[in-house]
Amino acid sequence: QVQLVESGGGSVQTGGSLTLSCTASGDTYNSYTRRHMGWFRQAPGKEREGVAVISVGSGTTSYADSVKGRFTISQDNAKKTVFLQMSSLKPEDTAMYRCAAVFLAPGAPITDFLQLPPDSGYWGQGTQVTVSS
Repeated sequence: QVQLVESGGGSVQTGGSLTLSCTASGDTYNSYTRRHMGWFRQAPGKEREGVAVISVGSGTTSYADSVKGRFTISQDNAKKTVFLQMSSLKPEDTAMYRCAAVFLAPGAPITDFLQLPPDSGYWGQGTQVTVSS
């Protein structure tokens, strides 16, 4: 059973930065490197939004338009960990951020991950990010 544990959330002021981490366990290295991993967020009363994704094997990334140029997803495969570096944070970035890991269908575009249904793949418990104005 794959488990994902997030960390790094907190409270910052507008314009500040935070880095989230998500570490996977229970997955073989071979299996882990075939996954896509990424981040979703959901604020109270709002729909869940796919924020960023990385192909663990190739390092290819994709981002939601709302965070392009401000967020960067990266990885440390040896530690089975992905990071989300968030800068120029805005109050509208306030949300619970959850990490997800999945096998995408062969040939599927990486952007499919950002539309991942909540019952697909593995999910962490989440870490709260609060940005105050």
